[in-house]
Amino acid sequence: MTAQKHVPFLLSRAGAVSALTLAAVGGTMLAPGAAPEAQAATSYANKALSVAASKKGAPYRYGSAGPTRFDCSGLTLYAYKKAGKSLPRTAQQQYNKTRHVSASSRQKGDLVFFHSGGRVYHVGIYAGSGRIWHSPKTGSWVKLDKIWSSKVYYGRVR
Repeated sequence: MTAQKHVPFLLSRAGAVSALTLAAVGGTMLAPGAAPEAQAATSYANKALSVAASKKGAPYRYGSAGPTRFDCSGLTLYAYKKAGKSLPRTAQQQYNKTRHVSASSRQKGDLVFFHSGGRVYHVGIYAGSGRIWHSPKTGSWVKLDKIWSSKVYYGRVR
């Protein structure tokens, strides 16, 4: 048996250097055929994140989904709708529809779900560096905040 039967693929010396260089600068290497799906996911997530950020300062209103007032799930619904994806209305329903990912796998644009007692009660859009765009409560507005709880789940919109 050759080593190739035990290893799915071997990198050429140039390929290994390229992969190491890419890893050193924080890049991502995708398998052939995976790029279009991954690029599409990143594209709509970045668009949704940008839409949410553009609503900075919009006042909170319970039950509102934009374009000028939002509750938490209304903001995520609106942002993803503008990015070409549909989400259900409530934070719990949105959690149920997303692909759940670990904290170590979270990416900008993923949804961050706050939970207590098995129930999701708040949602925001992950902005990186432990921060989210969200519309928190009555008397507040859409803003960028640090994630304040360890009781969070992460979900990727499909």
